[in-house]
Amino acid sequence: MSISHAEDILPSRIGDMEKLDAIRQPQELESKAPQNPNAVGPTDSGRDAWMTIAGCFMVQFCTIGYSNAFGVYQDIYTREFLPDKSPSDISWIGSFQYFMQYAPGVFVGHAFDAGYFRHMMVLGSFLEVFSIFMLSLVRKGQYYQVFLAQAIGIGLGQALLFIPSLTVISQHFKKRRSFATGVAVTGASVGGIVWPILLNQLDQKASFGNANRAAGAVAGVLLLCANVLMKPRPVESKALSGVHLGVKSIFADIAYMVSIGAACLVSLGLFFPYFYLQLYTVDQGVAPHLAFYTLAILNAGSIVGRLVPNFFADRLGPYNMIIPCLFLTAVLLFVVLGVHSFAGIVLFGLFYGCTSGSYISLIPSIIIQLSRQSGQPGLRMGFAFTSVGFWILIGTPIEGALLHVPGSNGSLLWSPCIIFSAIAVSCGAVGMLISRVIFVRQARNKGLGQLI
Repeated sequence: MSISHAEDILPSRIGDMEKLDAIRQPQELESKAPQNPNAVGPTDSGRDAWMTIAGCFMVQFCTIGYSNAFGVYQDIYTREFLPDKSPSDISWIGSFQYFMQYAPGVFVGHAFDAGYFRHMMVLGSFLEVFSIFMLSLVRKGQYYQVFLAQAIGIGLGQALLFIPSLTVISQHFKKRRSFATGVAVTGASVGGIVWPILLNQLDQKASFGNANRAAGAVAGVLLLCANVLMKPRPVESKALSGVHLGVKSIFADIAYMVSIGAACLVSLGLFFPYFYLQLYTVDQGVAPHLAFYTLAILNAGSIVGRLVPNFFADRLGPYNMIIPCLFLTAVLLFVVLGVHSFAGIVLFGLFYGCTSGSYISLIPSIIIQLSRQSGQPGLRMGFAFTSVGFWILIGTPIEGALLHVPGSNGSLLWSPCIIFSAIAVSCGAVGMLISRVIFVRQARNKGLGQLI
């Protein structure tokens, strides 16, 4: 080979080596980054996956399902146990319980991303069961004792259970995530059927204390089984990055922030029937032994709402299912203004349970979908529920205050609080529609062909 020919080949060989180095360099940097070799992606099947769904079902039964029975407590406290307190004062107990369940979400979510799933499940189970037994010991007329046991104690225990049990589903399911979530949160609907009947019957036939002791025993057994069944996967190393970086990315995600704002508005009015339907039924002249079943009927309707829309959401997209359900929920709240018979209330409860249950079960899928690029699903789920918690805190007390309008002579005026709830949910539905539009544009700009 001549020297001149070698000189011609040398530059091209050098260029090829530089290109090869450019390809290798990111791979070498990536290999040097700390990774968890045991981290495994979602499988959408398998024993561990479905055992986790079974455990999550039990957790939802004992958290949201139990909270959905607060209408029983609202009725008992208003008429018997705390008769010197107004419906608004009493609703603060339930709304603060929801608030405590959601408010620590940012910290709970970050702890999940850091691998503390088991720690939170054990501690949360103990706190909830212990607080339910403490509720059985409170004295009649002692508002502060009820507030400490039910609003703070039970609420905090549920905070450590609720968000981790939803987020762990994303470790096992991807393509069928919405349907798997729907199956899991159906536990809340079943709990919403069982808890009101259990509490009402035992309160009538035994006592308030014995009713809560029985509830504590049932919750204890189910949460013990849930801790055994749920199987978290090892977390990926990128989930262990600083929480400040995750929060910064959250505020930069416009579609996510708009969806959270919409969820906050929905939360102002969505829970009105779950708190006041039993009291509303009694106030319409329906016999108490029939009115006691309205919450169970409401939650029975939500079983269909938590399964069917979630099944189609995996095919049509969670946004395309949640938006119509929200508009239907708002319409039903307006319709209840003209419902006064027990038959009408039953029909309202079934349909409202279906539409509102769809929203409650689909919102985690939307949050996970909006979090798929962040690597911190727990943090984003927690931030969402923390934000929503503040609005749940004030929503039902506002509705309770609207029941007592000056000049009403002590009677309950339902129209103002029903209209307030319906308008709040309507505005939230519009906000979720705006979030969808923004998300579609972002997906198209990134060339993503994902379901919305």
